Amino acid sequence: MKRTFLFILLLLAPSEKLYAFDISGLQPLAPHGVFSTFSAESLQKNKSSIEISAERSKESDFYRFSLRSAYGLSDKLEFNLTVPYVYHYLHDKNGLEDIAAGFKYRFYDEGKYGPSMAVLLNASIPSGDAEISSDGRVGAGIIVSKRVGPFNGHLNIFYEKPGDSRLKDEISLLGGVEFSAAHNFKILSEIVVKKSHYTHEYSQVEARFGYRIKTTEYIYTTLGVGLDVKKRDPEYRFFISVNLTTPDEKKKIKKFIEEE
Repeated sequence: MKRTFLFILLLLAPSEKLYAFDISGLQPLAPHGVFSTFSAESLQKNKSSIEISAERSKESDFYRFSLRSAYGLSDKLEFNLTVPYVYHYLHDKNGLEDIAAGFKYRFYDEGKYGPSMAVLLNASIPSGDAEISSDGRVGAGIIVSKRVGPFNGHLNIFYEKPGDSRLKDEISLLGGVEFSAAHNFKILSEIVVKKSHYTHEYSQVEARFGYRIKTTEYIYTTLGVGLDVKKRDPEYRFFISVNLTTPDEKKKIKKFIEEE
């Protein structure tokens, strides 16, 4: 009887990990990021950005809709906010996920050889239902970005401590590359490696691919797909987002001079 009980526990354990909810947390906005990988670049002072995104994930099945915004407090300090709403998680769970806010500060500008570097401090409000929440959390991360020709690469390392003492600390490693295929078109690729709140192992390894179109001077549209590499959750997902960003004054001046 004891052996049978132990066998059932071992059989169920992978299922719990498989359907542990993938908490999104604070997310970057186009064009200063890939999908979930932040760029060290930020908005100019008093400039703002707003973005609406949708995500469809498979196994576990759910939709996630997010409202994201950013505001330039200075040319190097940016405030970010992410408000995610989850729909149809495990067929019957709907509601707000934890709302996340944070500050990104670029403390080193890119030089001829060196990268630009920024630090990100963030916190989540315990606003979500039990199944899709970590009861809030606090975190910090380092962002490194470097441009080489038409390629712009980013590396992020994040640490998140949950408000729920039963959950484990989360560590995320993200790497993303933007390739400027044309003046208004970028090809995006990203790899996400994560030790989530539900395991001691790096259980999530996901590759993401897509593209971003600058449809007007102020609007960016991003499309992408994420594919599971380690047979964990989710198996795959699709992304779409539309961003409205107030124009960069330096770029406006440069464009005006070129037209003259």
